[in-house]
Amino acid sequence: MKTTAIILFILTYVLLLSLPKIRAYIALTSAAIFVFLGILPLDKVIAAIDWNVILMIAGTMGVVGFFIESKMPSLLADKIINWVPNVKWAIVALALFAGVISAFVDNVATVLMVAPVAVNISKKLKMSPVLSVISIAISSNLQGAATLVGDTTSILLGGHANLSFIDFFYLEGKPGIFWAVEAGALASVIVLLVLFRKEKQLIETQGLTEVKDYFPTVLLAGIIVLLILNSFVPNDYKPDAIEDLMNGIICMSLFLIGLIRKIIKTRKADSISEAVNSIDYDTILLLTGLFVVIGGITEAGLVKDISQIFVKASGDNVFLMYTLIVWASVLFSAFIDNIPYVATMLPVVGEIAKIMGVQPNLLYFGLLTGATLGGNITPIGASANITGIGILRKEGYEVSAGTFMKVSVPFTLSAVMTGYILIWLIWS
Repeated sequence: MKTTAIILFILTYVLLLSLPKIRAYIALTSAAIFVFLGILPLDKVIAAIDWNVILMIAGTMGVVGFFIESKMPSLLADKIINWVPNVKWAIVALALFAGVISAFVDNVATVLMVAPVAVNISKKLKMSPVLSVISIAISSNLQGAATLVGDTTSILLGGHANLSFIDFFYLEGKPGIFWAVEAGALASVIVLLVLFRKEKQLIETQGLTEVKDYFPTVLLAGIIVLLILNSFVPNDYKPDAIEDLMNGIICMSLFLIGLIRKIIKTRKADSISEAVNSIDYDTILLLTGLFVVIGGITEAGLVKDISQIFVKASGDNVFLMYTLIVWASVLFSAFIDNIPYVATMLPVVGEIAKIMGVQPNLLYFGLLTGATLGGNITPIGASANITGIGILRKEGYEVSAGTFMKVSVPFTLSAVMTGYILIWLIWS
């Protein structure tokens, strides 16, 4: 049975890499085979799926859809542009703004919000928007690891390690991963300032985007506030039936509130389909299938076997293990989607921590730092990068891997190295 599980697992990953457009169907098919062959018993399927993670992702995506529709991100971007003196600072400011937004909003959505502003500025100044859009895309990837709702990988970590919103900031009396990410962001700013040091064209003040509906902004802020409050409520005070689903219920409830309000306000049936379509079902179905697949390989004992291989490779040295996890994650995530990678590696890293008898948060944060930031290196390493390049292609700009990596490599190495050192100093 273990051999069958290994073959099926490897085949699943090969197909996920080879056929990214149908990866959700691949994961679901693989999950069904795991169950059909009895590798994962049918009565354990529901428990294998982290429904809290699924609900959080769906609810947050829905609210973000309302937020984008309200044009609030465009207004914020306009105000930032009016505060900076020249192109160099505009590029850096937009990249930082994309980073701040992506700490609470999906990375792809962030690029879709901010990149058009950079394109618009470039048109006015008759310059190429390529490097600016690339900076926005990779900056949004960086900050996605800063908070519980910043990226799918963060939500996966929160669900697996039972981390609350506050835990990303302050955990067990120590600074959380948020501060390592922010330190990396500061290091990356220096890189951007050096790369764009010659871009000193002046920028004219532009008009502000008009926002007529502030309710979506309230909903998004509500998700953040309620997740924080939920962090302080002891589990003893939560009903047993929903104790492990509270974050997901919060996100979905606010999405439904926004949906009901939109239906009442517009009185159009299309409002439902528009809101529902803002949710990325490909990611949700992919994760659902992967949860079952991972449950299957765990049941077959593969997670423990893989963990033993890592421990042997590190010579039972914690620093070498931490280093291996961080930089292997950077390498793998440069070429493959970090969502299935992180979903697979979380239980492996947890088992490694048990075998070595070390603090798991050190390895968890190392995994998230390497996997989230590593996707910045290549144009295909993250969905935000692909989105940014797609926007440029529509404007008539083709981006080569060399041009992309001119910005992405120094940016990523500075951010990863900073986070790598800081997390070790705090959590070792």
